[in-house]
Amino acid sequence: MFKVLKVDHLGIAVKDLEQAKKFYTETLGMQAMGEEIVEQQKVKVCFIPCGDSEVELLESTSPDGPVAKFIEKNGEGIQHVALRVDSIENALADLKAKGVRLIDEQPRYGAGGASIAFVHPKATGGILLELSERK
Repeated sequence: MFKVLKVDHLGIAVKDLEQAKKFYTETLGMQAMGEEIVEQQKVKVCFIPCGDSEVELLESTSPDGPVAKFIEKNGEGIQHVALRVDSIENALADLKAKGVRLIDEQPRYGAGGASIAFVHPKATGGILLELSERK
């Protein structure tokens, strides 16, 4: 068994991270945290805390990266919703046992040192759902 603890973050695909960050920091007055490149996912990210959750801005570092493909198909906008879970391994085992279609059957590295895994949008009514465990 596993528990969903909260909405961890909203992942927003953007063409220009610096431009997008200005809206949140200068217009909305939010505070951006550090940026990080996640090579495995071909993405540069910036987390912007918002209460107990965060906004994650995602800019592709490669034209064939998942974020670039998302923007090409859908335009900029919410790319995924991440839920914080207490145990990523238990969550994946439980969902797999329930026949839920997963993109990741094993956890992988996510920005900020999180262990993450994605649930396929066909299993969630069209939402790319990220499960995230932070130690």
